[in-house]
Amino acid sequence: MSGSDRITAELVAKVSRLARLDLTPDEIDDATGKLADMLDHFADIDALDLADVEPMTQPYPLRNVFREDVEVPCLDRDEVLAAAPAAVDGRFEVPPIVGLED
Repeated sequence: MSGSDRITAELVAKVSRLARLDLTPDEIDDATGKLADMLDHFADIDALDLADVEPMTQPYPLRNVFREDVEVPCLDRDEVLAAAPAAVDGRFEVPPIVGLED
């Protein structure tokens, strides 16, 4: 069964409506073709004989490229908070954003 047999413009239109997408008929036709091509590609992958292929998470060996975690001097808290518009109990004070009414 090919991708074009498995997906129709009507199905794409239905899913786009469910996703609240306002697609034009041309966009629906374009999406239908692209999705059918994707399904055909997936079918090609499914048809491969991979019985002797070892599963892997990466195609090449990974090594840790991060630097060592070294403590270094940082900004002085009091100095930073002194430059803030508002601070409370050693922290930045920010206005609430949830529950505000216009």
